[in-house]
Amino acid sequence: MMLLITNGYLVNPAENFEGKADILIENGTVKKIIKSEKPKKNNFKDNNFKDTEVFDAKGMYIFPGLVDMHTHLREPGFEHKETISTGTLAALRGGFTTVCAMPNTNPVNDNAGITEFILSKAQAAGNARVLPIGAITKGQKGEELAEFYMMKKAGCVAFSDDGKPVANPLVMRRALEYARGAGALIISHAEDPLLSEKGVMNEGALSVSMGMKGIPSVSEEIAIYRDIALAEFTGGRLHVAHVSTEGSVRIIRQAKERGVAVTAETCPHYFTITEEAVAGYNTNAKVNPPLRRKKDVEAIIEGLRDGTIDVIATDHAPHSLEEKTREFDSAPSGISGLETALILALKLVLEEGALSLMELAGKLTVNPAGILGLDSGIIKEGAQAELCIVDPAKEYVLKSQELISKGKNTPFDGWCLKGAVAATFFKGRLARW
Repeated sequence: MMLLITNGYLVNPAENFEGKADILIENGTVKKIIKSEKPKKNNFKDNNFKDTEVFDAKGMYIFPGLVDMHTHLREPGFEHKETISTGTLAALRGGFTTVCAMPNTNPVNDNAGITEFILSKAQAAGNARVLPIGAITKGQKGEELAEFYMMKKAGCVAFSDDGKPVANPLVMRRALEYARGAGALIISHAEDPLLSEKGVMNEGALSVSMGMKGIPSVSEEIAIYRDIALAEFTGGRLHVAHVSTEGSVRIIRQAKERGVAVTAETCPHYFTITEEAVAGYNTNAKVNPPLRRKKDVEAIIEGLRDGTIDVIATDHAPHSLEEKTREFDSAPSGISGLETALILALKLVLEEGALSLMELAGKLTVNPAGILGLDSGIIKEGAQAELCIVDPAKEYVLKSQELISKGKNTPFDGWCLKGAVAATFFKGRLARW
C-alpha cells in the first residue's frame, strides 16, 4: 500500500529544509522525498500509482511528528483524570507522536516495575509513543534518590519530581551527580516551597484584590539559580521545566553564556495569556507555576526567539470537572494542553512574527528529541512515517467539551483559533480520532 502526500510545505528542521515537497510512503515507511518548487507525480515515475492513495496537502504545513517532553498521563492511580489511552489519542490529535510521561502517578513512577507497567499500557493502547520520566526521589518525597540505573534500563528517558520541587539542595546535588554517572537528564520543577507555600496564583495587585495567596516570581527564580549552580558545580545535565518569569529567562540566558549544561522549556499558556485569565476565579486558568504578568510573557517570547528557551512543551495536566469546579483556592492546578499547544504556538509565527516556521518546528521536534537523546522529530527516507500535517488557514471556535482528553480544563474554551491539525501519522499509519 502506498500513500502520496503531495503539494505540501515541508518543514524539517533536522535536515534544515523548508519548502514544497512530495512524500511517498510505502507500507508505512517514507520511501522517497522529492523537494521541488512544483512537485508532481512524475517525480516518482518509477512507481506504479495504480493502488496509491493521494493526500492533497495544498496550503498545509508538514512537520515531523511532534515531541512533548512534559506530559501528565495520570495512569496509574488517577484514571478519572486521564488514561494512557485517552491521553495518547489526544496527543495524536494535537500532532504529537511522542510524549514523555511525568512520574506523579499513584504509585509514583519511582521504580522499574511502574516504568514497565506504563510502557505495557502504552503498547496496548497503540497510540502515540510514551516515554516514561522517572522520579528523582522515592515517592517524590525529596529525601532518598530513586534507582536511576534500573529505571533507565527499564525505559525512563529522564528524571524529575515534577509537581514537587526537590527542596533539599544536597539531594539535588546527589541527583545531578548520580544522573551524570548514569548518562541521564535531570528535569527541575523550580520552586521554593517556603516562598510558594499555600499560593494559588501570581503574587501581585490582582492576587490582593481577589483575596488569594500569591506565588512570587522569585520563588521560581531562586530555585532555578540554585539548580543551575549545582549543575555547574557537578557537571550534571539540567533541564528547567515550565519557565514562566522574566527573571528566570535572564538567569538561564546568563548560565548558557557561561557554558553550563542547561536547557529549558516553556508552555503555550506562558506566552499566550497573563494572570488576568484567572480574574473571576477561573480555575481553568489555575496552573503551577502560575500565569504571570505581561512583561513576563514578553520575556518568554524573547527567550524563545533568542534560543534561551529550547523547547515548547505542553505540561498537559488534565483534571476532572468535579475537581476544577471547586473553590479557586482548593481546585487543582493544571491545563489540558496536548490538543491546543501547536495551534497556540503557531500564533508566534503567523500573528506575531516572533519565530520562523523552522524555529517553531525545532522547538517542538528535534530540540526536545536531542535533549532526551531520541531518534525522533525527523522525516527521512527509510524511516517510519511520523509526521503532522497542519492546515494554517482553518478557523474555528475551540469547544472544551470536544477535546478528546478526559481533561476539559482549558482557559482557551471559546477562543477563535486559526490553524488545525489535519492529519497525524504514527509508525506509518494515519491516526484516527
